[in-house]
Amino acid sequence: MNKNTRLIARLDIKGPNLIKGVHLEGLRVMGSPNEHAHRYYMQGADELIYMDCVASLYGRNHLGDIVRAAARDIFVPMTVGGGIRSVDDVTQILRAGADKVAVNTAAVANPDLIGEISRHFGSQCMVLSVEAKQVGPGRWQVFTDNGREYTGLDVIEWVKKGVSLGAGEVLLTSIDREGTRKGFDIPLVRAVSQAVLVPVIASGGMGEPGDVVDVVQEGGADAVAMADILHYRRATIGDIRAVAKAAGFGVRNYG
Repeated sequence: MNKNTRLIARLDIKGPNLIKGVHLEGLRVMGSPNEHAHRYYMQGADELIYMDCVASLYGRNHLGDIVRAAARDIFVPMTVGGGIRSVDDVTQILRAGADKVAVNTAAVANPDLIGEISRHFGSQCMVLSVEAKQVGPGRWQVFTDNGREYTGLDVIEWVKKGVSLGAGEVLLTSIDREGTRKGFDIPLVRAVSQAVLVPVIASGGMGEPGDVVDVVQEGGADAVAMADILHYRRATIGDIRAVAKAAGFGVRNYG
């Protein structure tokens, strides 16, 4: 098996601080986002994801300065999400140094935005961010506003629609698993991976390096986004890369 697997560090931001929660709630301040980002970059992260956790509440993304500072000495792709509601918002965040944008709340409110971003910047730039919560056996609903707002949308149907409109990648966050260290929601990741042909990034629940093997082999994920395991220094990107490599995954050589 030689599936190329990207190892992505995820940084959830509130104001100037890196934070971490459980089930997207009970947020704890972890420190400076860019000190952490630089550490993960030096460890060999393939990409970084910055998510402004409260941007949807305030109607705009506040990460421009943080991304601008990161772009000076971090040279891997950066995805930025939270509060992005228009092509103009995307332009601003790309100018700051981002490579891709992740859109959730605004895409649910206005699905046409997915196509607009894709047409202006390319589908590879438009990441559909999906916050999923299980509501029954094999059934998940889409939430927005950092897990606060119930939409009534079925995750699988929404992901199919988002990709058909132009999303080039899916960032799939399990609200049930997020911050729990219990491993990824494999049935969720598998259901989404089988429903669409674009790459799926699994996020939420990574407890140990071996979880990457399960979510790729059993869930079909193309990438994993990690936060808690890195922030609390329970493992490095290098540790996780070694486990992925031992499992036969294609991973970027580093160092």
